[in-house]
Amino acid sequence: MNLDTTHLIAIAAALGWASGLRLYAVVFLTGMAGHSGLVTLPPGLHVLQQPVVLWASAAMLAIEFVVDKVPWLDSLWDTVHTVIRIPAGALLAASVFGGDHESWSIVAGLLGGTLAATSHVAKATTRAAVNTSPEPFSNLALSLFGDAAVPSMLWLSWDHPWTFFAVLAIVLVVMVALTARLVRFVSVTARQLRRRMSATPAPTASRDR
Repeated sequence: MNLDTTHLIAIAAALGWASGLRLYAVVFLTGMAGHSGLVTLPPGLHVLQQPVVLWASAAMLAIEFVVDKVPWLDSLWDTVHTVIRIPAGALLAASVFGGDHESWSIVAGLLGGTLAATSHVAKATTRAAVNTSPEPFSNLALSLFGDAAVPSMLWLSWDHPWTFFAVLAIVLVVMVALTARLVRFVSVTARQLRRRMSATPAPTASRDR
């Protein structure tokens, strides 16, 4: 498959964005697609189809799949992976172009890191807010949605790059708007809590008899 620059940018964007949600799924699915011959990976991504990488990413994918379904444990997992998903998304995106296109590699790395940060923050914020709900179904539904969104977006970037760009634009608008709304909600809730605490009269000290 002859991949032009537009196609490579779509793949880089998909790898970056999806890494912010399911890093290990991205590594495993991309590597397995290359290993099985479904797609021809760019030279910079060939390492993903090595058996040791496939086994390691499959094991981490299985762990993440379970952890992401457990309220509050998923938020802890997201917090730990803040320092992993974003640079990994940037690295995967940059690797799409390899060393032969240094300028494009830098651009792709910046793009991938930004998209990974956007999707990661949106996911972590949303899941933290949902975890305050006593019912477990919304948490499970969001987790399953993420499980389906990652392979879908990766597939679109390979087979229908222009459709991918359109879908990605809509998704980014929704993610940014949702994150901003949730941040405002948390900020207002925190201020209200501080007001209530300050309005509560302090207990009077007992008088000496």
